[in-house]
Amino acid sequence: MSVCIITGSAGLIGSEAARHFAGLGMEVVGIDNDMRSRFFGEDASTSWQRSRLESELLGRYEHREIDIRDDEAIDRLFQFYGDDISLVVHTAAQPSHDWAAREPKTDFSVNAQGTLNLLEATRQFASQAVFIFTSTNKVYGDTPNRLPLIEQEYRWEIDPDHTYANGIREDMSVDQTLHSLFGASKVAADVLVQEYGRYFGLHTACFRGGCLTGPNHSGTQLHGFLSYLVKCAHTGTPYSVFGYQGKQVRDNIHSADLISAFDHFFRQPRIGEVYNIGGGRFSNCSMLEAIHLCEELCEREMTWSYQNDSRVGDHIWWVSDISKFQSHYPDWKLTRNVQDICTEIHAALQERTRETVLA
Repeated sequence: MSVCIITGSAGLIGSEAARHFAGLGMEVVGIDNDMRSRFFGEDASTSWQRSRLESELLGRYEHREIDIRDDEAIDRLFQFYGDDISLVVHTAAQPSHDWAAREPKTDFSVNAQGTLNLLEATRQFASQAVFIFTSTNKVYGDTPNRLPLIEQEYRWEIDPDHTYANGIREDMSVDQTLHSLFGASKVAADVLVQEYGRYFGLHTACFRGGCLTGPNHSGTQLHGFLSYLVKCAHTGTPYSVFGYQGKQVRDNIHSADLISAFDHFFRQPRIGEVYNIGGGRFSNCSMLEAIHLCEELCEREMTWSYQNDSRVGDHIWWVSDISKFQSHYPDWKLTRNVQDICTEIHAALQERTRETVLA
């Protein structure tokens, strides 16, 4: 039996990966101790998703409530499955700029030390496995904010003659920039994943995502912009926009499209690769554009306010250039744009509301 180990298995990307790879006939071992509820409160708990996975994937999914910082527990798990492990999908993380500044040691231990524990366990006990890491575009710090941007009515846009007009490539420097502590811990993890590929010959890849989203997201104010925005529109909860006149741009990739990219890499792995991954020019929006879309979707105005102070290390404009990954895997493509994603998130929220009422 081919085993797939997924960290953060009850989160957005982890749960999508669990369903996908279980559907391919793999035995999925999920690692998730619901630290998201500690980071962001009970509303952000992923326990509901864990219950769904255990119910839907009965016999194909085994849940382990392990902290990835516990290297002895990680080693025992990897040693138990050994060479049967063919894939490791590492999505567990502390994902917030603001939260990282509250507890820098916790942030670094989860993002960097936890990643090292998993890489070393893979090297020792499952060296033929493919190791996929969910990195972040925040490894580039605020360097994107130095790009020549043009203010438009509802968004910032890059100078159309700039080399990054089609999106930001992997050749952008990660040096001499303000990362935020979260970005710094993810840089450390990202470089470790590359190094275990190049130095030890493991099949590793860093997927530097923009906004990863979809209906499985437990979005909160500090993390999960599109999911949380749709939730606020659905429930009438006030929403806050931080800085840049609300014209900051994000590309958004649906979790299913990201897992499809993971699958392509898994089937034809490479060593120590790095990919910028996101919605690209196909799927992106500004905050104001997203608010307008949610208002149309929910057929009512949102209650939102503007705060002039932007978040530390936040991007004014981010659109991923995904051409490198597409050149390596030409059969992969994006299938859902921002409007598709918001519609799907809204439908899922309506269904969960109905389930709660009936319960």
